[in-house]
Amino acid sequence: MKGVFSALLCSFDDKGNVNEKGLREIVRYNLDECGVDGLYVNGSTGENFLISTEQKKEIFQVVKDEVGDEAQLIGQIGSLNIDESVELGHYVKELGYDAMSAVTPYYYKFNFDEVKNYYSTLVNQVEFPLVVYSIPALTGVNMSLEQFGELFKLEHVIGVKFTAPDFFLLERLRHAYPDQLIYSGFDEMLLSASVLGIDGAIGSTFNVNGKMAKEILTDAQAGNINEARSKQKQTNDLIAEVLDNGLYQTLKQILKVKGVQAGECRKPMNALSPEGKERAEQIVNKYLV
Repeated sequence: MKGVFSALLCSFDDKGNVNEKGLREIVRYNLDECGVDGLYVNGSTGENFLISTEQKKEIFQVVKDEVGDEAQLIGQIGSLNIDESVELGHYVKELGYDAMSAVTPYYYKFNFDEVKNYYSTLVNQVEFPLVVYSIPALTGVNMSLEQFGELFKLEHVIGVKFTAPDFFLLERLRHAYPDQLIYSGFDEMLLSASVLGIDGAIGSTFNVNGKMAKEILTDAQAGNINEARSKQKQTNDLIAEVLDNGLYQTLKQILKVKGVQAGECRKPMNALSPEGKERAEQIVNKYLV
């Protein structure tokens, strides 16, 4: 399970319902145009924390039906409601996903024993490969090298989606746990993570820029650092403009420009203004023709 995974966008209609046709088109664009190795389904980019359990199941099912065995699939099942997480873990296992992933429990400032018990419950009850999803900037959960080691000792825990700018910790993790899968989670820092020996990357902008991400990772692994640095610079120019215009809304608008029914973002996210839509088209013409 190595390579570049898109943190998959999801198409919603203006009432917040899953747009199945649009979701299938997003999947196809990722596989056929971006050439990614896999999809990370129902993560932050998929607006997972804004939707119901049934909508999450619908998305998991549609994506698996569309992908079949064409690409690797990781289903993000993490939730503050551990019963929902277990239910979704069983669901993606039954659907035939390759692994599940779960964000660290957040908001209530859980201590590490509580975090560990959360993951232990998931793997013990579901008995399925699990990738820890660590994103401290959004969850407030920071873990040490030793604490990651405690999680990696759990049966069925196979790695981490490491979405943090702590490259010292990343290097220490790579050195200490060579058999664990480590995925970089910051698109703008892909090169920096790649030279430290990551196994792959999971990112939002890979929905539109997956080919370039794969080239950065491949160049870095081959030691072609100058080429990778140039491509990271181009990527970061794109990312800077997307972030300035609204991340998820702009990625969806870019896909619309490309002919994909990417739909709307769930409220309370705002829709793009006419000016924002125009800027998204300019971004396409500048970076993605």
